[in-house]
Amino acid sequence: MFTSCFPLLKTYVPTTAILIGITLLFVGCRGEKNQAAAPTPSVTLTPAKKFNFNSFVDCNMAEAWVGDTFRIFPGKYGEDPLWGYSNELKFADGRTADEAFGRPQAEFTQPGMPANALPGRPGLHGAVWFETVYQDRQDPIGKTLYAVYHNENYPATLPYDSLTGEGYKNILWPQGLKGPSTATAVCRIGIMRSTNGGHSWQNRGIFIEDKQARLILRPDNTAINFAGGTGDPSAVASNGFLYLFYGEYGYPGKYDHNSYNAEVEHNGQCISVARIALSELDNPAGKARRWDGTGFNAPFDSVGKPVAALVIPTAQGGGAASSPTAKYYWGPSVSWNSYLNAWVMLMAKAEGPSWKGNSIYVSFNTNKDLGVGNNSQQWSAPQLLVKKPGHVLWYPSLQPLATPGDVAAKNTCLRLGQKARLFYKDNQPDTSEYLSEYLVDFKR
Repeated sequence: MFTSCFPLLKTYVPTTAILIGITLLFVGCRGEKNQAAAPTPSVTLTPAKKFNFNSFVDCNMAEAWVGDTFRIFPGKYGEDPLWGYSNELKFADGRTADEAFGRPQAEFTQPGMPANALPGRPGLHGAVWFETVYQDRQDPIGKTLYAVYHNENYPATLPYDSLTGEGYKNILWPQGLKGPSTATAVCRIGIMRSTNGGHSWQNRGIFIEDKQARLILRPDNTAINFAGGTGDPSAVASNGFLYLFYGEYGYPGKYDHNSYNAEVEHNGQCISVARIALSELDNPAGKARRWDGTGFNAPFDSVGKPVAALVIPTAQGGGAASSPTAKYYWGPSVSWNSYLNAWVMLMAKAEGPSWKGNSIYVSFNTNKDLGVGNNSQQWSAPQLLVKKPGHVLWYPSLQPLATPGDVAAKNTCLRLGQKARLFYKDNQPDTSEYLSEYLVDFKR
């Protein structure tokens, strides 16, 4: 586990439970030598007029500037035996991020999407959500986009194939979100490609997943989230690679109820990182390599190591994601901050079954090149940013403002400056909104 070497200075606004001053020193505490202290970022939240995004949101924000148009791709597409078929993955345009986020849903555009394949046939199976859009820098007109998607399947949509090892066996399957008679999903991550700015997409394949042997089944999996898998990603480009920060829900080895160990599961889960070469995005299937503790050496479907600083210790309530009482961070949203010269990660915190939790956290990494040494692992201990008792908060993201500077820089949720708008999904018993209530101001 990661323990901060230095004191943390915190000031709270009592009526809103918002962390106003985060002071962090970025020195490696685990044997790193001759590493100078990095600047000490701080972040201030300022209450702002409530700003609702007029779309179904159940994922990270995927967006890009296509020419002078800010384009965002929320929503869900594809087959889902639990919730039903969805065709809600659409895009909204604007001259600024604010204009796109304020677009009426009736003005969203339906892109062309690949059809679902029949069970047992090659192709797209299950439902997809776009979580990040990488814009090909080799395309001078900026219309070549790669969408990193979260994909969910069930034994019904992806039945087990003994010849390939793909798919899932409907044996001792964990409970789903709609009651004891329903099934939970398995998540995995793939890539789609567009050459026309997102008006139509081609599926390029799955590049990271957990297969049947690593799924956590009954009676050990009672959290009502996933049977296992890799999901809820955020991806950023750094020196020729796309770095994928994602949630790991599988067992770190072959799962067997007779030898199952909750602490072993805990130590192999939480926010993890893998990478794929940008040159492989057109043919990504199986090309990701996971961090294994020393480098990006573990295959796409093998066992990696989570980011140690983001694993909640057992003494603080941390535990296996298959437990309905364990705490863990999930749903990372990563951006490069050109003002701080640092990576910023937002994340939610699960504290109950089905990702129930009422808080958003922030972490920093001042290593620009994530491929050098263990730079990709050097994240600060997460610090509380927002807490809303009685609410369930998911999918935080930082978004650019409608300022001339942000527009000129073509900032998105992947690249931001000193000031930004904070969004998150706010779930209450009778409502669910993707909204912004605060502006963010970073200080060096």
